[in-house]
Amino acid sequence: MKKTAEKGSAPALSENALKVLEKRYLKRDASGKPLETPADMFRRVARSIAAADAVFDPSANLDALTEKFYGMMTRFEFLPNSPTLMNAGRELGQLSACFVLPVGDSMEEIFESVKNTALIHKSGGGTGFSFSRLRPANDTVMSTTGISSGPLSFMRVFDVATETIKQGGTRRGANMAILRVDHPDIMDFIMCKADQKQLNNFNISVGITEEFMKAVDAGADYTLINPRDGKPAGTLNAPKVFSRIVKQAWENGEPGIIFLDRLNKDNPTPHIGEIESTNPCGEQPLLPYESCNLGSINLGKMVANGAVNWEKLKDTVQSAVHFLDNVIEVNNYPLPQIDEMTRSNRKIGLGVMGWADMLIMLNIPYNSDEAVALGEKIMKFINEVGHQASRDLAVARGPFPNFKGSIYDRPGAAPVRNATVTTIAPTGTISIIANCSSGVEPLFAVSYVRQVMDKNILVEVNPIFEKVAKEGGYYSQELMQKIAQHGHIQDITLIPQEVRDVFVTAHDITPEEHINMQAAFQRYTDNAVSKTVNFPNTATIQDVEQVYRLAYESNCKGVTIYRDGSRDEQVLSTGAKKEEAAPVAAPAMSAEEKRTIKKVRPKALKGWTYQMQTGCGPLYITINEDNSGLFEVFTTMGKAGGCAASQCEAIGRMVSLAWRSGIQGRSVVKQLLGISCHSPAGFGENKVLSCADAVAKAIQSHLVLTGHAETVEKPTFERGACPECGGVVEHEGGCAVCRVCGYSECA
Repeated sequence: MKKTAEKGSAPALSENALKVLEKRYLKRDASGKPLETPADMFRRVARSIAAADAVFDPSANLDALTEKFYGMMTRFEFLPNSPTLMNAGRELGQLSACFVLPVGDSMEEIFESVKNTALIHKSGGGTGFSFSRLRPANDTVMSTTGISSGPLSFMRVFDVATETIKQGGTRRGANMAILRVDHPDIMDFIMCKADQKQLNNFNISVGITEEFMKAVDAGADYTLINPRDGKPAGTLNAPKVFSRIVKQAWENGEPGIIFLDRLNKDNPTPHIGEIESTNPCGEQPLLPYESCNLGSINLGKMVANGAVNWEKLKDTVQSAVHFLDNVIEVNNYPLPQIDEMTRSNRKIGLGVMGWADMLIMLNIPYNSDEAVALGEKIMKFINEVGHQASRDLAVARGPFPNFKGSIYDRPGAAPVRNATVTTIAPTGTISIIANCSSGVEPLFAVSYVRQVMDKNILVEVNPIFEKVAKEGGYYSQELMQKIAQHGHIQDITLIPQEVRDVFVTAHDITPEEHINMQAAFQRYTDNAVSKTVNFPNTATIQDVEQVYRLAYESNCKGVTIYRDGSRDEQVLSTGAKKEEAAPVAAPAMSAEEKRTIKKVRPKALKGWTYQMQTGCGPLYITINEDNSGLFEVFTTMGKAGGCAASQCEAIGRMVSLAWRSGIQGRSVVKQLLGISCHSPAGFGENKVLSCADAVAKAIQSHLVLTGHAETVEKPTFERGACPECGGVVEHEGGCAVCRVCGYSECA
């Protein structure tokens, strides 16, 4: 590894940040050994982005600008999106995170888009699509006198293409699929991810129109339109469709909703085209072939002496707009159409992270009117300063080429350099690098287990809380471990009430309070706001419906919700655990008796054998039962012998011993489900991550098939375990993000 770059101070990285950078961002040799330090990476990025100034001013002081950009990033005041950190100054040179591609209603157009999707994902980007132009299933295809297979069948083609592409080992592709609510196949689209076994590389959102919402309010039917000819194709009852959307979102978090008419109301270049889709997390509406370059200001770094440092925030916004406009100039776009469209509109998306940190430092509870008012004030300031910075750049560099005819083209109005300036994105791994809270989300947890699969459990503590607790004299490792069991501190009386009020987490906040905060930032954001409304497992369908309606009434551009435990494959990694109830018919038995009584094996047992596809080949799992239920497991590898076979035999023996000693099936599933040793995407239709995961999923299927599904507990406070490291997975704006190792999955 090279020595740290000489100029400027080296970044003060947390242990997690260093791990994430080494694993996913730093330039490496063929063996995977890093060829640069984090300081080298930031220097590489700063130098590459600063070089764009020479295009407009050959005498520009590039060294001084490089130092400015380097300092801004290494102090973690601002960071660009991940592809810029990974690829700036390197051969690939693709710096954009998100793209939207058109999907036309012909076989040629569809597969051209599939090809372009592959090229984008290969370069490290994610893609958004509207499938609303495709004629519905069973519609006429005149060229072949056949019938159409519809949008869903082609979505599966895109899904398979995405599944096969690895993005250089650093980023895995994600997609957004949007279908208009007035498309004839809308009900099938709403239900397309109900079984959670297909389209796993897609987030899906229904494109909601104003006409539809008015019909919902009126309890009326609305008209479906066949995109092939633009003619009516029947009607549906709007309240029933809306209820189905809500119910599916309650079931597993999808579909989300996007208010299409609102996206187009704020479309800065309506003369160029209509906005049909967004990027994979929904915060960036884009025209077909557009890309957007995102970056986020760390608001936690904008506090001084207990107050917002407005002057520092102003300077940072100005430098960030300069940085992002330069990104457009030096970017190596994956398609010529994207190059042309992006340069013609020059959209940038400056957002924020560390919002929860700022509130804590200002001693303001996230779920308070004061916080909502400050959020609106902060974003109004950023938006106004950002647009002024864009106008200043337009003086020196010229307006974006499609300026004439845009919403900015008014008599006496100053030209602007960028068609959009602000976007609130989920900050995922860049917030890990900056060691701050994500986007405009509240804290996910105050303290949590860092590696749940390590027998030497380590506890990760929010650095601000750790400082406050030590200053208050109540910090202890035991307390941090206790907090990690729940993630929050609201019921721990040892901690002063004023501290508990400020350190609220996502699950301490009502869904309405989540929407209020999203709406506050949306009022002064050009594009959209990525925000997840978190629900407890006990939330009702009516609770979700209320939030969807509130998002509409509050002028949000879309909404994503997540109800704890609503994904079948989510396993418990931290959180309060329920006591396991004994079967109703069983006699009372002490815990000690349960541990010491082991069942004797009968001579004959009934059994079921399940075939699971694993990275080691097919695994056959036989589950035997006696008269009282689960008794033993045997495993057979499709490939005889070897380490995998012996490990599977060991797993089977231990599971059998556990069951014969009184351990319940659900407990075994909890321990094994999600353990990973292969691709995070998994193998086969069950998305098997490892042989241990295969055994867990076979047991899970068996419990369902034999009528014991009710014994699989869904805790009231669940969080997913990262398939790579076992850490806590947070749901953020349509993505699952592990703040331990940086693993992220946007679908």
